[in-house]
Amino acid sequence: METVKVGVVGCGNIADIYFENIAKFENIEVYACADLMLDRAKERAQQYNCKAMSVDEIMEDPDVEVILNLTIPAAHHEVDMRALQAGKHVYSEKPLAITREQGQEILATAKKNGLLVGCAPDTFLGGRLQTMSKLLDDGWIGKPIAATAFMTTYGHETWHPSPEFYYKEGAGPLFDMGPYYLTALVALLGPAKRISGVAATTYKQRTITSQPLAGKVIDVEVPTHVSGTIEFENGAIATMIMSFDMWDNNLPRFEVYGTEGTMSQTDPDPLAGPDIFHGETKLRRKDASDWVDTPVPLPRLDEATPWSVIPPCFDYMENSRGLGLSDMARAIRKGGDFRANGDMAYHVLEMMHGFYDSANSGTYYEMKSTCKRPKTMPVNLPKWSMGD
Repeated sequence: METVKVGVVGCGNIADIYFENIAKFENIEVYACADLMLDRAKERAQQYNCKAMSVDEIMEDPDVEVILNLTIPAAHHEVDMRALQAGKHVYSEKPLAITREQGQEILATAKKNGLLVGCAPDTFLGGRLQTMSKLLDDGWIGKPIAATAFMTTYGHETWHPSPEFYYKEGAGPLFDMGPYYLTALVALLGPAKRISGVAATTYKQRTITSQPLAGKVIDVEVPTHVSGTIEFENGAIATMIMSFDMWDNNLPRFEVYGTEGTMSQTDPDPLAGPDIFHGETKLRRKDASDWVDTPVPLPRLDEATPWSVIPPCFDYMENSRGLGLSDMARAIRKGGDFRANGDMAYHVLEMMHGFYDSANSGTYYEMKSTCKRPKTMPVNLPKWSMGD
């Protein structure tokens, strides 16, 4: 199959893992890269054997089919719109956009031009969350009735070398980490129906204690503690906390509760929930005396092995950013749906704004958009192949 040629816009720190992983997939290749700092693009191009271009050149190059948008969140809308108007598909880092209006414009322009929009996070396609998805599909916890999604830590100014942007518009705990948790919830439970939320900005200023900016004072422009509930269309209710204000806790990171049992992600690291591809998932059925580990990947299954004996086997336990892009490339070449799509990314964007709207109004926010729950990936799919 002919590879889909990708043009990367934005060659910052996160770009490396995309370059490395795209080279492993059979259906995509990095053809060119661009950055406002052309020297940085040239460095990446030399390192990963592709062409360095200006942003204008990469948008105009007819060989580039997909723009992989790795710019800062505030630039996602502008870059996506330029790409779509140039006749190129787009796949963006999260979030899809800063505002709902920007997200709507991206999707409407893509639809008008017959193009596809994909968006991170694609961590829900990793081994751990796909295990949870398959266990849910096969009825191991029965009908889902509730979930918890807790990302609680103290601010990034204690460790990040340049933490200011975490406290500006488009960031904070909800917009920075929320997309991982909300996408995971939608991937397992389907679209949301309505949201209730409260939000607080506990500290109006933060002092950086990490190097090299230790001592610098940051003005905080966004809520740093957000809490609320999500009612899903299937009737399940999720409780969510996103916080940069908590020093420590004993809360679970991510759990789904059903009529027949519970699935739990139990990592002690507050930044090791649905935002990573790997990790332990525990399952406890109603008739079991204790939790059962479901580590992935497991030995390959054969068709004669019943699910009651061996839980599902999924790869992608390492940092596998690019899975969603490869899945979109499959849809470009062969048609059909793909999982990390723009409709789900916009639904998650609306959910985040829904928390703020509910907090400001003191009433429920009724969701306007919807999306499909993405299909669970096939078991034992060959590594670095999205299949048919």
